[in-house]
Amino acid sequence: MTEFTLKWRFTEEEYDLLSEQHIAELKPLDKTGAEFLADYISNCRIHSQMPFKNDLFRNLDKAKILEGNEKEITKWLYQRAIPFDKEVYLSWDGRNGMITKWKFVVKYWDSIFYGGSDDLTVFDQSLEWALLFFHENEIYFGTNKEYESKAEYDENWFTL
Repeated sequence: MTEFTLKWRFTEEEYDLLSEQHIAELKPLDKTGAEFLADYISNCRIHSQMPFKNDLFRNLDKAKILEGNEKEITKWLYQRAIPFDKEVYLSWDGRNGMITKWKFVVKYWDSIFYGGSDDLTVFDQSLEWALLFFHENEIYFGTNKEYESKAEYDENWFTL
């Protein structure tokens, strides 16, 4: 984490100060790893149209981040029905990438994403789904799976 240029989002009190246990679950990539993720996204042409390449995903969903709707966004991410222990890749750009579990994306999305400055793509190795945090405070979710959002939501879901 010491070399990660976005570490301040997770390690400084004025932004978000995660516990050492949670920081250990965030695995920043070095420059080579971050470039690999960015090149992979580019080569697959995931974002060749906005938000995703036409016909890449059968099902699309969208959420708008507004001031004061943080809990609704957390619930919306929770309801994507992705297993919490699923390893996911985060790519901000060719210099910043990370591997973590889906539950940390759901729990800390507002530390991972900063509207106005970030475009962040989140996906897993199957590429059967992807999530785009767009800099205009929009989140897009695309999937090829038969998709139904989880209806129930347990506010006490996040325990380690």
